[in-house]
Amino acid sequence: MPDKEDNWEFGIQEEGHTVGKDDEIGEVILGENGFTYKLSGKDWGNIPDGWTYKEATAVDVDSKDRVYVFNRGTVPMIIFDSQGNILDTWGEGVFANPHGVTIGPDDEVFCVDNGDSTVRKFTSDGKLLMTLGTPGPGAPPMSGKPFAKPTHVAVEPATGNFYVADGYSNAVVHKYTPDGNLLFSWGESGTGEGQFNIVHGVVVDSDGWVYIADRENHRIQVFNSEGKYETQWLNMSRAAIMCLDGSSGSDRMYVGEYFAGIASNDMGTDLGPRVGIYDLSSNLVARVGRESYGEQSGRFFSPHGIAVDSKGDIYVAEVSWSDYGSKMEPARELRSMQKLERIR
Repeated sequence: MPDKEDNWEFGIQEEGHTVGKDDEIGEVILGENGFTYKLSGKDWGNIPDGWTYKEATAVDVDSKDRVYVFNRGTVPMIIFDSQGNILDTWGEGVFANPHGVTIGPDDEVFCVDNGDSTVRKFTSDGKLLMTLGTPGPGAPPMSGKPFAKPTHVAVEPATGNFYVADGYSNAVVHKYTPDGNLLFSWGESGTGEGQFNIVHGVVVDSDGWVYIADRENHRIQVFNSEGKYETQWLNMSRAAIMCLDGSSGSDRMYVGEYFAGIASNDMGTDLGPRVGIYDLSSNLVARVGRESYGEQSGRFFSPHGIAVDSKGDIYVAEVSWSDYGSKMEPARELRSMQKLERIR
């Protein structure tokens, strides 16, 4: 194996991507085509001294605009108001490795743990309602059986049926009834239609169309409610996660995209990480963030969770520790939770 400094392909570069003690982290404006946002450049959320996110892995917003931040730090689930004030916390001692969170139609909370290969459903105040999967190592890799390091959940609005993206060691989507009975599964490893290379995110629209973030194939695939392939969205940079929002008057898909370059082109632009905004015909409406990864204001690391509230503000959770901070020398925690306040 090459030394870290010689790893021109897969190494993490710090020069040009980090800030020093004397550098300013300040407010910036990003966006285009009427989708412009104000970012503070700092971690969002007023957490107490001594607490840490370590990294925020997922975020969602409920019907009251309460913001649920699923993280790998002091307390796994932190619920904020839209100003960043803590309303509630829960989940200590429950999760092995928090990964995905989804708020259902009745504000129930689905939490996906890829560390013990489970999906758990809670009330909004943290009472456990259902567990799918037996906590442990999970199903055999690429067996197609639930679960082998699952990633995300989406709920079908009309029926309450839900889909589980399964994920890191499988290449499958599972569909369940509201009470947790498996209906069917589909998918396999590969690059073709209906094949996946990291099933990382899932969204269902009001018509029942299922959108899958096929991360390492750099695309979103679209299926009907029976798992039949319909189309794919391209021109993306490692599409990791999506959320659907209708607050602008038309349905928009917000997509968190990872950096797609390598160490030797680490300063390349328009390679992610970024947020892409699309209509449901796959047309790009706007991009937020065109610079390479970094902790400078207006940049991202790895948009791993995304949510939009009733005002059109965007919340982005980033696995900055896993992908970047843990690989720095010395290792350090980086910004992992940002709010993009929409300017109208």
